[in-house]
Order: sequence, then structure tokens, then C-alpha cells
Amino acid sequence: MKRLKYPIIVLNLKTYSEAIGEGALRLARIAEKVSRETGVEIAVAPQHTDLARVAEAVSIPVFAQHVDPHKPGSWTGSVLVEAIKDAGAVGSLVNHSEKQLKLSDIAASISRLREAGLIPLLCTNDPTVSAAGAALEPEMLAVEPPELIGTGIPVSRAKPEVVTQSVESVRRVSRAVHILCGAGISTAEDVEAAIKLGTEGVLLASAYVKSKEPEKLLKSMAEAALKG
Repeated sequence: MKRLKYPIIVLNLKTYSEAIGEGALRLARIAEKVSRETGVEIAVAPQHTDLARVAEAVSIPVFAQHVDPHKPGSWTGSVLVEAIKDAGAVGSLVNHSEKQLKLSDIAASISRLREAGLIPLLCTNDPTVSAAGAALEPEMLAVEPPELIGTGIPVSRAKPEVVTQSVESVRRVSRAVHILCGAGISTAEDVEAAIKLGTEGVLLASAYVKSKEPEKLLKSMAEAALKG
């Protein structure tokens, strides 16, 4: 399993038009450049159709946006752990609010990723779910109240208690899980605030993908992560 450094910034490129094909490569290369210049770990999660080409083009960690819990077989349209590993991914998001799974499938997906030597990044939405997720021992857990995703209103400011209570609930279960903050992260100040609340990084999407100056934005976030 690849060892990551913390703090970390994970960029979910989602399915925005700016992040298809050459757009995904451009955004990944910018992330690689900023990571190299600042020393901050930065990972990208492109669409599955761009996973292999992005993983081949950059040296930073590349994650899948989703993985199914199935073993190889007759699962039309499913995304297998074996497939993302073969494409060059180091891990996958699990249970993002836009791709939610039932608990048994979350557990199976995390288990299959770990068995394959890949990194699970579990998404949760509140302290109770975060504690339950921590018991499954993902390497990373990102707290993201879904109502704030894509709003530009960061959870670290709108609902800081969700972050601090989630950190506390996870730490009661595991000291090994790395906790990230997501939902609405859009500025360097948001990143610094998230780190100061006890997290070890952030998960963001639209603020970076849709930025007119993504390199400038990301560099300011990386510097804020170190400061925080």
C-alpha cells in the first residue's frame, strides 16, 4: 500500500465538463506541480474513463471516485477493485454522498481495497456515522455534510461542531484513521480552519475544477494546510 503524507489535499474532479479527457490531465498536472513546489501531498480523483491516462501522466496519488464491493464476475457496469488497481489508482473514495452505499457494501468495499493494497477514503456526514466508519479502519475518513457540498459554504465555518465532534468520535474508536474535512471548501482560509479544527487535510471538488486560476488557488490552499 502506498504511504501518504499529511496534511493532504484530495481533489475530486467529479464529472464536470472541465475535467473530461484533456481537462483531467491539465488539472492533474497542475496538482502535481503545486505538490512538488510546496511539499504538500495532493491527490486527484478523475472520472473512471480518465483514470489510467491520468495515473500514467502524473506521479501524485490518483484515486478512483467510486468502487463496487463485487469480486470479478457478471456485474455489468460495476467498477471492480482489480480494475482500478490495474489502471494505476492507489485507492478509491467510498460512499461519497453522490454515490452512497449500504453499510454492508461499505464494509466490503473497504475490505477489498485493503486486501488489494489500496487506500480506502471513506466519506461520512456526521459524528455518529464517522464513528461507525472509523470502526471499519479506512486509512482516511472525510466528513462532509451533504447539504453543504458544492455550496461554497465550508463545513469548517458553517458547522464547525460537526468537524470537532467527528474528530472526537473517530479518535475514541481509532487513532490510526486520518480525518479530512470536506463540503464547501473553496479558499485557503477554509483549509487552514479545517486543519485547526483537528483534521489532517481536505477533500474538495468544484472550487478547484471550476477555478479560473486553479494553480494559484491550489498553491494558496497547500500553503494554508502547512500553516494550519
